[in-house]
Amino acid sequence: FLAKVASDYRKPDGLCTIHPDQAQEFIDHLPVESFWGVGKVTARRMHELFIHTGKDLRSCPLDVLIHNFGKAGQLYYNFARGIDERPVEATRIRKSIGCEHTLERDLTARTALIIELYHVATELAERLKRHNFHGSTLTLKIKFHDFTQITRSLSTPESLFTLQDILPRAKQLLTEVDYEHHAIRLIGLSVSNPHEEKKGVWKQLELPFK
Repeated sequence: FLAKVASDYRKPDGLCTIHPDQAQEFIDHLPVESFWGVGKVTARRMHELFIHTGKDLRSCPLDVLIHNFGKAGQLYYNFARGIDERPVEATRIRKSIGCEHTLERDLTARTALIIELYHVATELAERLKRHNFHGSTLTLKIKFHDFTQITRSLSTPESLFTLQDILPRAKQLLTEVDYEHHAIRLIGLSVSNPHEEKKGVWKQLELPFK
């Protein structure tokens, strides 16, 4: 509850920090309109009960709140005391998954690079499986011996998920890198652009009635 209030308190660019020993005072001075779940109608009803601030809300008996606002009355009673027992749910959507290996020695030989690319692709496929992540863009990251780096990417309409999906395309991207004249220090692969499964398309068949 407090985290949400604080994030809204000084939008769009402000930062609001509420220390535990200041929480109750902060809540007491909040207008009831700032409380979660209090819309215009609820706020109007609270005003009729002479509840205008968090302090007024905290002073109101629980039975009065429940009588006037039903189950939400318990929530308002708790919020006024800084209590929020609702579970915190993460909503961040993962947009990419990747991994990279720093090589024990700088490489210029194709065979050695392909072997290392296989190991990176295998680890990436395991991570994709662990997170059930399907993407449509594969990116190869290369860091050279002088610490300069480049990336090469390709996109595909097919889902990138397994080693069989990733390795051939990673090899294709590696052909775009001049590693014979620039020794490679690090190899990385990542899959991005979450792949959305296409929904089935239903089509009415034409029946040969005459």
